[in-house]
Amino acid sequence: MADIIIVLAGESDWQPKLASQMQSTYQLKTYTDPTHYVTRLTDDHAALILVDGKLPDWRFWATTPKTSPATRRIPIVLVSEHAETRSAALLAGADVTLTPAELIAQFKQLFHDYARMLDPAVAGQLDCDCRAALPPLAVQGVEKFNAGEYYRQHDLFEEQWVHTESPVRDLYRAILQVGVAYYQIERGNHRGALKMLLRSVQWLSILPDVCQGVDIRQLREDSYRVRAELERMSPADISHFDRSLLKPVKRVP
Repeated sequence: MADIIIVLAGESDWQPKLASQMQSTYQLKTYTDPTHYVTRLTDDHAALILVDGKLPDWRFWATTPKTSPATRRIPIVLVSEHAETRSAALLAGADVTLTPAELIAQFKQLFHDYARMLDPAVAGQLDCDCRAALPPLAVQGVEKFNAGEYYRQHDLFEEQWVHTESPVRDLYRAILQVGVAYYQIERGNHRGALKMLLRSVQWLSILPDVCQGVDIRQLREDSYRVRAELERMSPADISHFDRSLLKPVKRVP
């Protein structure tokens, strides 16, 4: 079995410690030259990208893979000590942001959750399924989500997920988890909301920008903006969270 390639953009001071703890199935490759960045990611079959937030051009490394269909599904993790940089990275294209200490402490779970190669056959089936119409049960789920009935949307999307065997079931799981996060915000559960938003990333990152008429790109951006605000604020201030950030699920023709 070939090694799973983890790409590190930039030479960081935490790289040696990370490399020493990585499982044998993972291989860490360092990119320092931005030339042919997307092509190299494609040729290496990269499963995860780690971006050092100390790089002056970290935005290039975090944003560029999302601009190409060949690499847009590769999860991107921005690593920085600075909360401002981590918040900015979520809005710039990063899927997950961590401090170096968090990366080292959580690397096993991180790689398990995000460093996955989507089988070409599965990706093809997902793209095909995404061209179909949204099922009636999921339509109801979107309606409940957009009405702010986040608990009820969970039940509808869970039922749709259970009765769907194809890869497009990840669409329903992604929306469900974002809705549950919003529900936790309304309940004042900062930790629970952040946990659900982080969990949703692994599904949102593999979906195309539009799936069954759902604007996934917008949902991704909206949920990342909510997560950036949660990470910026103190958990004790959750009652003052700006509810206007809880945007509805947008559907496109």
